[in-house]
This record gives sequence, structure tokens and C-alpha cells, in this order.
Amino acid sequence: MPSIRGTIYAFTDWNGLDASFDFIGIKNFLTVLDSPSNVHAIQITVTIAIVVTVLQNVIGLLLALGVNSRIKSRNVLRVLLFAPAVITPVVAAYLFQYMFAPNGPINGALSAAGLGGLQQNWLGDPDLALVSILILMLWRGSGYSMVIFLAGLQGIPDEVLEAASIDGAGPIRRFWSVVRPLLAPALTINVMLTLLHGLMVFGEVWIMTAGGPGTATDTLSTSIYKNAFIFGDYSVGITQALILFILVAAISIFQYRSLLKQEKKN
Repeated sequence: MPSIRGTIYAFTDWNGLDASFDFIGIKNFLTVLDSPSNVHAIQITVTIAIVVTVLQNVIGLLLALGVNSRIKSRNVLRVLLFAPAVITPVVAAYLFQYMFAPNGPINGALSAAGLGGLQQNWLGDPDLALVSILILMLWRGSGYSMVIFLAGLQGIPDEVLEAASIDGAGPIRRFWSVVRPLLAPALTINVMLTLLHGLMVFGEVWIMTAGGPGTATDTLSTSIYKNAFIFGDYSVGITQALILFILVAAISIFQYRSLLKQEKKN
């Protein structure tokens, strides 16, 4: 019922308080799409989703391949690499906000190493703020993706790999022709989870930058919060929420079907 009522309110001038409202058609949608800041928020949201989906899965796969080997410390490494995933986004965001502060540990370490010229205003520079948020998201999420890929790797029979090795396949050939196709289900799960998280990210961005500096890191989620609960423009906020829902649903369905087709080919 809240979702249905929210969809209805997106076509009205409801202010969030009065019981009365008037239907205004698609005026709210035109307002959102005509606003440079709202369009920018959509672009930032899609950028975060793409970068996180690609890099987190690549890093997670490399970590999984590393800890799936027979090194003696693999169990300890698995725990250490997965540990960031159990830290809540709020705690992790405050931790990285402190680390990226002008007088924080990162700039302090650069100064101590004689690299003071590399010190940056990480969260105050529009060109670096988004990068800082992406570093946090990759730090938290890579271990989670690693565990899913690791489960897929451990489900591959040793006999299959041994047969490929006997046939003369090297490590790279074994991965590409044997391991990669058998990891397709794990890849499908990881891509869907990282994509959804990237499209709906809020906590990390809001705590670290609140969408700033200016609107440099504003996502659809932070823009929705600002319009609805700070500026009091509820109808526009609801419209943005509906746009986010449509965007997430469309991209997720397309991505899921594409990955399923790839699984069947493999």
C-alpha cells in the first residue's frame, strides 16, 4: 500500500502534510528531468553502480582465487578479507571520514613518508570525493564477493581440473575454459548484489560527504532524502524515488536475463 500510494503521489502536488492534493500529471517528472542537479544525481548513481559492479567483482574473484590455493595462511586470510563486510556501512563511513580528513591518518602518513606534496583534501575536492567513497565501498564489499566466488570455486570438482591439466591446459587456460564457465552462477549472484547496492547506496555517501562538496557526490538516494526531508518538496522526492525504482528494476531485469543467457551458453 505505501508503494501504491507513493506512486499516486508522484503525479500530485502533495506537500507531505495536508490531506488534500491535486493531480498535476507528469509535471513532477518534467521538473526532475529538467533540473541539472537531479540529472547529475542520476549520472553519479549510474557511475557508482558500474564502477562498483566491475571492480568489486574483479577484486573479489582475484581474492577468491588467492585464498582458494593451498597456502598455509588461507583460513586466516579469508577471515581478515571478509571482516570489512560485517562492519555496518555507518561505522565504516565514519571510519573512512576520519581517515580522509585533512589532518587524518592518510595525509599524516604521506607527510611522515616525505610525500607531503601528495596530501589532498580528499572529501572537500569534487574530483576526489567520489573516488574516496568508491574506495570505501570496494573495501567493504570485495570480501563479500570473495566469499561467494570462493563457494563457487570449492564446488568445482578436482577431477575436472586434473583432467584439464593432463590434457595440457595451463593455469590461464584452465581458468578460462574450465573455471570461468563453472563460476557463472556465482558471477550472476555477485553482479546482481553489487549492482543493486551501487544503485541504492545512501549511508556511505550521506555520512562521508552528504552529497557534497556541492552536489559532486549526490546520488538519487541522497537527493531523495534532501528533497523530501530537508527542502520539504515531498512530491519531487517521491517522483525521484519512483524513478529510482524504475531504474533499478529495468537494469536488474536486463542484467539478470543477460547473465542467465550467458550461463546457458556456458
